[in-house]
Amino acid sequence: MAILVTGGAGYIGSHTVSELTAHGEDVIVLDNLQKGHRQAINNVVFYHGDIRDPQVTDRIFSENRIDAVVHFAADSLVGESVADPLKYYDNNVITAQRLLTQMNKHHVKKIVFSSTAAVYGEPVNIPIKETDRTLPTNPYGETKLAIEKMLHYCDRAYGIKYIALRYFNAAGAHPYGTIGEDHHPESHLIPIILQAALGQRGEIAIYGNDYPTPDGTCIRDYIHVMDLAQAHRLALQRLKNTEESDVYNLGNGKGFSVFEVVKKARAITGHAIPASIVARRPGDPAVLVASSEKARTLLGWTPHYHELDEIIASAWKWHKANPGGFGN
Repeated sequence: MAILVTGGAGYIGSHTVSELTAHGEDVIVLDNLQKGHRQAINNVVFYHGDIRDPQVTDRIFSENRIDAVVHFAADSLVGESVADPLKYYDNNVITAQRLLTQMNKHHVKKIVFSSTAAVYGEPVNIPIKETDRTLPTNPYGETKLAIEKMLHYCDRAYGIKYIALRYFNAAGAHPYGTIGEDHHPESHLIPIILQAALGQRGEIAIYGNDYPTPDGTCIRDYIHVMDLAQAHRLALQRLKNTEESDVYNLGNGKGFSVFEVVKKARAITGHAIPASIVARRPGDPAVLVASSEKARTLLGWTPHYHELDEIIASAWKWHKANPGGFGN
């Protein structure tokens, strides 16, 4: 039996594919390569296509014995979602609906869903727990929450069991340096900082320094991408063992401000990394830090990369070796 990974050529998807294959799983990847990279995945069955095309997904489910799905394929830029919400409802919600329709048709009853901390919006508690209020402040978070609710009702109606993983800021790269983060354009803080260290951009923009935080910049919980990959593997195992649907946070439980991340990156890279303050981005909460006790207890999840220095260092190793990304 195989695991279908949608969006498996993307950043988190490709690291999860690496984790699954390293543990002996038979993996099939579906990706339209709009944002993913074919070079990021090896030694797996690959389908190039769009999940919204029922002919593509019907072929995949018909040609393979698929036991479970890990669903990554989505748009994920907060600012873009505010500017173009219909794009996000189309590519996130409708994509998930069509995937679940095909899963139900082909009697595939297990799915791990890539959700987000953005479902919480402005948190009422720090650290954030899974039982806290969900009130997104942007369309990206709204679409992910809509999919979580869709999964809940598909479980009740069709018996499709799910685990939704609400993770915080993914960062870092594979410890072997074989795969890493490569977005065009890049929107995540750590790779943007490292591009500045490599001289690929003149400076970085810090979006707002008037947040209610100690230094005025946003605080985020950074988690290594391989720790995320491990959690997806463990979530699949839990679905197999218990057939219980659930939601889990994934984070390190520690927050770092934008200024703190820049300072650490300067120390690790040895470069000045110029920065300037610009206006806030719409929809950005001030602080997002996770409580991951539930995942540690029930999934048996044990993150290996606890320090931000380790996360940045692994990303720096990848970016130095691949300054042009996968097109290097």
